[in-house]
Amino acid sequence: MPKIRLAMVQTNPIVGDIDANVSAIFEQCKLAVNDGANLIQFGEMCVTGYPIEDLATRKGFVAQAEASVEELAKHLANDGLGEIAVVVGHPRIASAPSGWAIAHNSASVLLGGKVAHRYDKHHLPNYSVFDEYRNFVPGNELLTFDFLGKRVSVVICEDIWQTGGPVSQIGASKTDLTLVLNGSPFESDKDDRRLGLIKELATTQATSVAYVNLVGGQDDLVFDGDSIFVSTSGEVIGRAKQFATDTLLVDIDATPELVSPHQVTRSDDNWQVWNALVLGLRDYVHKNGFKSVVLGLSGGIDSALVATIAADALGASNVFGVSMPSRYSSEHSKGDAATLAENLGCNYQTVAIEDMVNAFEANLELSDLASENLQARMRGVILMAESNSKSHLTLTTGNKSELAVGYSTIYGDSVGGFAPIKDVEKTLVWELARWRNEWAEQNGQKAPIPENSISKPPSAELRPDQTDQDSLPEYDVLDAILDRYVEKRQSASEIIAAGFDASVVERVLTLVDRAEWKRRQGAIGPKITGMAFGRDRRLPITNKYRG
Repeated sequence: MPKIRLAMVQTNPIVGDIDANVSAIFEQCKLAVNDGANLIQFGEMCVTGYPIEDLATRKGFVAQAEASVEELAKHLANDGLGEIAVVVGHPRIASAPSGWAIAHNSASVLLGGKVAHRYDKHHLPNYSVFDEYRNFVPGNELLTFDFLGKRVSVVICEDIWQTGGPVSQIGASKTDLTLVLNGSPFESDKDDRRLGLIKELATTQATSVAYVNLVGGQDDLVFDGDSIFVSTSGEVIGRAKQFATDTLLVDIDATPELVSPHQVTRSDDNWQVWNALVLGLRDYVHKNGFKSVVLGLSGGIDSALVATIAADALGASNVFGVSMPSRYSSEHSKGDAATLAENLGCNYQTVAIEDMVNAFEANLELSDLASENLQARMRGVILMAESNSKSHLTLTTGNKSELAVGYSTIYGDSVGGFAPIKDVEKTLVWELARWRNEWAEQNGQKAPIPENSISKPPSAELRPDQTDQDSLPEYDVLDAILDRYVEKRQSASEIIAAGFDASVVERVLTLVDRAEWKRRQGAIGPKITGMAFGRDRRLPITNKYRG
């Protein structure tokens, strides 16, 4: 009896582009068969892209996805691949809808020109970025089938994150190989948690585990791939690439064996975060039909980091930087912006804003903060005009620390369609900038970010001698407080008990709560932490609770 050669294929689907996604699946099947595969596994919702959110409640959409899976099975058979087992994820109409939900989150096994087996996801996550309990009907039975002398089980993503359900039946079913289809978004420490769950499944249920994840950006989520095969003893046999489409080939025998070499260890945290930000931006731009981006270059660290991410994501020729100096802009800031653009090789222009600001101030009685905000809004108008006239996507350059405390001008420096460092706290901004420069030098390239942009005190330069710390605590203190309040959801009393100054804590927490209305109007950006603003942290705007 021939042995199983499993192809674990991580694809980058586009939500809603069912025909293109299915075509890509078919082409990947042909490539895998050429490499000797006879069992091919794809990720969760690979047919439709993921997450599909309320598209799951549109009967026509779900029916189209289900029909495309049946057509794919026929197409495979007609092309001589009918004896190959192909496992794909997709939505399908539920026989017993539950209120709003009409569909299952399903996996189908295609064999012999038809859908031979189906599995419906049991555990429907209803936390963090997930609203699956709203949109899907849960399944309740394990799928186990025999293929080439091996017993194979199929489950989907969250089913291995929760106790009970079909996963608990795998051992009793004497499963040799468990296929786990996943749409698991990237978080900076999530790959270690995934691996622990996969190893636990393998050792407790006495099964080899093939964990296949999607790859690519979808709005503010980034799927990092990192598909993993683990033996029954918990040994990692192979891991696919992160942040790239890839196929892992494994021969399933008494001792599973990787067909071609793949790395088993992961790269460092900064490499992972950087590539998540790059992939998130690249896919948002390309999947939404843009070709280029525009952003303000102030000479500061935030805009320097965003411009470098954009150049890595899209190529420097597709990045358009605009320096918009005011009467308060320092010569070193203007010089740092120009040096950055030269280092990157991106497009660069200067548009002075003083005459525009003077025209407004001549007709309005503005002072202090209102006058400062006017400068930021002039810059926003210029960037959006560039966007409108040249079809660029405008990038906003605010970081998570600023977003948390509302340290930005609404309709000014906050304008834009995408915020690449929205989930990156200020201290990590500096760390990533240093890392990127070091990476460039280690690879024989010129460090892109000027050292002065990294080392100088951060400033919006909206008044003479201004620095961020005129309004905010030092960023290492601020980020430590924000980590406890936002990420860990601690109360003011808990944070103060940890040794932070009570007046500083109260001030920071008040700023965070008061800025919710600004965050609601801000651009989306790639999620890299477990508590990103928007999808993860959802609080009322009108809110007097200060716990």
